[in-house]
Amino acid sequence: MTTHVEFQQLLQETLLPFGFEVYPFQIGWYNAVLEPAFHLSYPNDTLAFVVLSTPSMFEKAFKPFLRHHMLQNIIDPIDQCVAYHMSLVKERYPSGKLDVIYDYELHPNRRPKVLMQTAAHVSGAAYYYQRKDIPQDPWGSKKMFGVCIHPQFGGWFAIRAVLVFPEIQAPDLEQTLPLDCLPSQDDKIQLLEHFNFNWRDGKYRDVLPPKEKYSAEQTLYFATPPAERRKLLELHGQLHPSPQC
Repeated sequence: MTTHVEFQQLLQETLLPFGFEVYPFQIGWYNAVLEPAFHLSYPNDTLAFVVLSTPSMFEKAFKPFLRHHMLQNIIDPIDQCVAYHMSLVKERYPSGKLDVIYDYELHPNRRPKVLMQTAAHVSGAAYYYQRKDIPQDPWGSKKMFGVCIHPQFGGWFAIRAVLVFPEIQAPDLEQTLPLDCLPSQDDKIQLLEHFNFNWRDGKYRDVLPPKEKYSAEQTLYFATPPAERRKLLELHGQLHPSPQC
């Protein structure tokens, strides 16, 4: 019988060389911390993985993808790159069922198919800092969104997908709690304020000294509105210009 360790090894061999990280979890861990409306419809001990992109993904996966693949006009280039690498995972697991849920996927009622930050937290990949982590917060009636912080990359990463193996149960998988990198309440308050009030300046990403951060080119790319990113890639010679009608 294939174990969760073997599946993790398969994913790591396929994805780590391209700047992705994978973290296993049981569906039950995710469902246990959410309201029923957000539950994933699998047995509790079903094996799943969170897929993160690290700063090196831009050079190791994205730029090579642009050089060797034709882009579809209606889909974000990064999303196409991630989907391509998830297809490589499926190729290495041809005999079984694999459900891939991407970070941008929504139900018809606009509810996210997966709360990616919650999945990252229960898998131990990154700590999901929320208002509830600050017993006496200073924000009154203001709505404050939470944010995940990676123990090595701070805020310089992204959660791209959840992979579910519906036919694989992992009852013996032990849960790894995420590392609370910000034990100080003041640091947590500062993080949430940077993220909620000035997220565009990216200061929340540097809440701890990162092992690696986005390059200037990558920072510019993600700071560019999605509708203008293709033109930016053409300008920088990453893509051939789109044919003129």
